[in-house]
Order: sequence, then C-alpha cells, then structure tokens
Amino acid sequence: MEAFLVSAGLVAIAEIGDKTQLLAMLLATRYRKPVPIILGILVATLANHAIAASVGAAVAAWLGPNAMRWIVGVLFIVMAGWALIPDKEDEGPKASSHVGAFLATTIAFFLVEIGDKTQIATVALAARFHDIAIVTAGTTVGMMLANVPAVLGGDLLARKIPLKLVRICAAASFVVLGAAVLLWG
Repeated sequence: MEAFLVSAGLVAIAEIGDKTQLLAMLLATRYRKPVPIILGILVATLANHAIAASVGAAVAAWLGPNAMRWIVGVLFIVMAGWALIPDKEDEGPKASSHVGAFLATTIAFFLVEIGDKTQIATVALAARFHDIAIVTAGTTVGMMLANVPAVLGGDLLARKIPLKLVRICAAASFVVLGAAVLLWG
C-alpha cells in the first residue's frame, strides 16, 4: 500500500503545472470532449509508466540494493530542483485538429511524457519499491488526479492555484523522499 500511495501522491503533486497538464488543458480547449481526452490520458500514462516502471525494476535488480539506494536518493533530490523549473505551454507536440480527441491525446501524452519528471519518478519509484504493477497503478492514479481536473476545469484551476507554490511543494516532496531513501534505504 505504501508503494501505491507514495507513487500516486508524488506524481500528482509533481504533475501540477507540468507540460502534460498544460497539454491536457490545451486538448480540452481544442476538442471540448472531456471523456475521450481523459481516456487518452489514461491509456498513454498506463503504457508509458508501465515501461518506465519495468526499466526501474530491471535496473534495480541489475545494480543491487546499495547502489540503487544512492542512485534513487540522489535522483529524487535532483528531481526536486527540476520540479522548481516551470514548464512552458508551447513545449511538446500539438494535436492536429483532423485527428480524433482520443487518438490525439493518447499519442501526444505518450510522447510528451517521455523523459518527463513524472516518468523519471516512475523509474525511481519502481527501483525503490520493486513492484512494477503497484508503482504503475500509483503513478497512473497520480497523473489522473492531476490531469482530470485540468481537462474538466483547467482554466479555472490555473487561475486559482499559484503554480509556483505547487512547484515548491513538489520539490519539497522529492527532497523528503530522496533524504529518506539515502538515510534509511
């Protein structure tokens, strides 16, 4: 249960203000069809994070627990700094209007998530918890917790929640998790 809750919470916080959340708002504005967009986010995230979690678990098994403890701990602390850097709305691929909302969302989200901080977090969380399915489920729920509201009411949320505060909270969460891994394994 810890792996699921930590994965979901960390990714939900890290995703706020991220380029994929901005993409969710853009797609919602362009297509005005929330259900296919939400389903596209779900499918893309499940695929992307399952791959990321598999890589994390494989790397952890190959390197061993002591090396992974240091790599994961430092990676979380580095991600804290990355979380403080604001994303720009114009990053990543744009969905073309002739493609359906579901397909455009699925492709765009899968591609934009490659190398994103939430994907890197998924790799690190899978290496930490050694449970691909639970980490994938947790990070996917975290993505959905952050992106469904962006699809349903993104404009309103962006005006009500200061993204700088959210980035600071995400960075603090990564530092705490990184320190915990380094100190207690």
